[in-house]
Amino acid sequence: MNGDYVSNCLKKEKVNFLGKREGLNGISVVVDSNNHNRTVLTHKAANDNLKTYPKFKTKWLYFSSMLGKSLKTQVKLARELVSRDLVKIAFNPSSYLIKKKPNSLKTLLKLSTVLVLNKEEGEMLVKKGDLLDGLKKLGPEIVVVTDKNKDIQCYAEGVKYKLKPHKIKVLERTGAGDAFASSFVAGLIKNESVEKSLKIALKNSESVLRHFGAKNKLLRWKDVRH
Repeated sequence: MNGDYVSNCLKKEKVNFLGKREGLNGISVVVDSNNHNRTVLTHKAANDNLKTYPKFKTKWLYFSSMLGKSLKTQVKLARELVSRDLVKIAFNPSSYLIKKKPNSLKTLLKLSTVLVLNKEEGEMLVKKGDLLDGLKKLGPEIVVVTDKNKDIQCYAEGVKYKLKPHKIKVLERTGAGDAFASSFVAGLIKNESVEKSLKIALKNSESVLRHFGAKNKLLRWKDVRH
């Protein structure tokens, strides 16, 4: 049933699914609280078992955190395509990936064009010194660090940017980071400047923060670009 739900969502959004359905779908349960802290209980299931992939053409790959066989496949795919200058990689790792798989993480960081993560995750990678400088030295061309309601920081093409989030009523934080990271990359893909892409990302993430659910009230491109 979960697999059917995901498949139908992809079809509705006109997203092509290139693989084949095998095994049980992963599932997450979000435990929320009145002060907006949350715990996410996750069972990865088939998400850990991606071993092969079909032939495809693309200019960008967006990598989130995967483990097991899927992580090995990510690394293989990145090495194969980046070495031939076929793709750019956007990488949005999580704290559990940083803790559990440091060697694979280092490889993906070196091959990434864009790295987006929060300050807590960034400080797990850079123990001392300037955070943006330290993350940049790990390999990515563009680094973006979010910090809840504090300034968003970015380092790209030798320039450091800051963007202050708006004061809004936060109902729930799940999905806001994903909305921010994916929207920032979407801006770059559509040839927007780094500064404009940051504003697009902030607008979409703040829309998610105002509502319950990980993807409720995600904005369309026509709504975020102005």
